[in-house]
Amino acid sequence: MRILKWIIIVLATLLILWLVIAALISGECKYEKSISINAPAEKVWQNTNTLRAMDQWSPWNDLDPGMKKDWTGTTGQPGEKVCWESQKEEAGKGCQEVAKVDAASKRIDTNIQFLTPYESEARAYVTVVPEGNGSKATWGFTSEIPYPFTVMKLFMNLEDAIGKDYQKGLSRLKEMSEKP
Repeated sequence: MRILKWIIIVLATLLILWLVIAALISGECKYEKSISINAPAEKVWQNTNTLRAMDQWSPWNDLDPGMKKDWTGTTGQPGEKVCWESQKEEAGKGCQEVAKVDAASKRIDTNIQFLTPYESEARAYVTVVPEGNGSKATWGFTSEIPYPFTVMKLFMNLEDAIGKDYQKGLSRLKEMSEKP
């Protein structure tokens, strides 16, 4: 009985400690990566201003080139939506929808809902700004980790988790945009 009592006290202490630490950590996650492109901002914008355009350089198509995609809405307008489904767990299932297109500022904002392999939501964006004789494209996202899972941020490294994918996508965007 005595051992059981101590096990319960230790587990309760660990749980309380976890909850207190989690309360002190913000759940906000943000990641972005940029690339300089030797092409005018308007040309780069044409490769980023719709979901269909972004699909041309998306690194995640490599996970399953045969994944099923369903496109709805008006291309390049809020409400344009693509839902994907793959038999491969890495590609999973989900939807991405255009929330806002600001052609003057060359920024597109989308909402992403991942259904598998785990449920989560994120807000993604791509911006294109003039830079010298070319432009700079920035691709990023924000998301919220729910309490009490915020403790996981202590063990997360977004650069290690998705940095290579973002670099691959931006490099493809650069290559596409720099073609004559």
